[in-house]
Amino acid sequence: MVKRKRPIDQVHEVNHIRENEMLSESLEENKKKIKELLGNSSDLVIRELMIIHEPEISGVAVFINGLADEQLVSECIVSATLHPSKEAHYFKEDTKDKRLSIIETQILSVARVQAYDLWSPIIHSLLSGNSIVLIDGFDKALSCSTPGSKWRSIEEPSTETTVRGPKDAFNESLQTNLSLIRRRVKSNRLRVENTELGETTHTDVALVYVDDLVDKKLLQEIKQRLNRVITHKVISEANIEEAMQDEMLTPFPTIYNTERPDMVAYALVEEKVALIIDGTPFALILPTDFAQFFKAAEDYYQRYDLSTFIRLLRYFAFTVSLLGPSLYVALITFHQDLIPTTLLIRLASQREGIPFPALVEALIMEFTFELLREAGLRMPRAIGQAVSIVGALVIGQAAVQAGIVSASMVIVVAATGIASFTTPAYNLAVAARLLRFFMMLLAATFGLYGIILGLIMLVAHLSSLRSVGMPYFAPFAPFSMKAQKDGLFRLPLKWLDKRHVEDKNS
Repeated sequence: MVKRKRPIDQVHEVNHIRENEMLSESLEENKKKIKELLGNSSDLVIRELMIIHEPEISGVAVFINGLADEQLVSECIVSATLHPSKEAHYFKEDTKDKRLSIIETQILSVARVQAYDLWSPIIHSLLSGNSIVLIDGFDKALSCSTPGSKWRSIEEPSTETTVRGPKDAFNESLQTNLSLIRRRVKSNRLRVENTELGETTHTDVALVYVDDLVDKKLLQEIKQRLNRVITHKVISEANIEEAMQDEMLTPFPTIYNTERPDMVAYALVEEKVALIIDGTPFALILPTDFAQFFKAAEDYYQRYDLSTFIRLLRYFAFTVSLLGPSLYVALITFHQDLIPTTLLIRLASQREGIPFPALVEALIMEFTFELLREAGLRMPRAIGQAVSIVGALVIGQAAVQAGIVSASMVIVVAATGIASFTTPAYNLAVAARLLRFFMMLLAATFGLYGIILGLIMLVAHLSSLRSVGMPYFAPFAPFSMKAQKDGLFRLPLKWLDKRHVEDKNS
């Protein structure tokens, strides 16, 4: 018998924290409450303390095993309370606030201590790796900074590799990622604002920008959108990206994500805003434009002429990955007169005996290539690359020998696949792979006219998109000649520096 789930608003949570619920002065009640809120979890550690011996003031240190650094807890909290304080005689006459201040400043020896009187910030601090000191007779708790979670060390970027340039990448620690940005933007105008998203996960999110560079209206718009993000879970940057984007019905990414601190630093000095999310090695950059997805970190570590050539090559490769099979299908099906006679004879001889039309032939090879690509990504790294390469060679050769597809189709699909790998942004490459099938259907139905129609629809769609309210297809539509210096081309760095140009002209 299947039980029907109750509506969410009827589900009663025993350990729900009521808003503005305050601590009690009774230590036993507070201990009972914190156990109740955490469901008497097995990794909850409560260590009894004798904070002051004369007069006797007892307390407890509460922390989560695995989140807090036990050595810090032992040295800075437990050991600090084992010896009577030289200021103990002050406790006989001072107020509770002064007593709490003495405990905070002269007994506990941690770097950061924060007093709270509400359960909500206490539980959040506890689950963030801090230790909570509850004191008998006080309706406030002290949150001590003792985070000790084990994080992945700083490694080389795995998805945005470069030959020249920094070799460090973000990891899953919010504080580590912020420090990587601070090392590159050593400005007192760099601002970091923390917020919390996810009704269940309570994920920490840092809003990073340079105060005198960022557009205040843009900053306000991003803050409003963050406040409107209503979800139970924020596990990765993808949850926030999807909730904040302007248009849902589009295959194109309208928010840029990167694992490179240097790309974030460059975006910050270019008047943009970054979102750093705890627990994920990717940062979000807002706003972004279509041209941003063709830029790589290495563009700014090479000479401008070489970078411009490589960037133009990426645009060409993106066009090939989008239209390669479609052009082949259109020419073979409708426009044989556009193919040179010698080449047409060779293509016709290769297609002799092929039982499928060009569209079906292209679909078979494209789906096979996508399966091999996905298998190579999901298999263990040591054998994934070998399987994808060997599999493509074996299947392609076998398909040609069996007369299922022509050799020319294998060449077209292989060239298209290679071209798709040159796009720096993986999510844009995925969008091109998806749109490729749509363009193939148009080409098989209307020929070159269908491809032209598809391109018109594509440009119109890109022109209608917005990234946090900003035109997504800029600087192409609306066209801006000034912005082309780092759009289709990459001009010398001194011309890209807006302040350098302004200072020179003043």
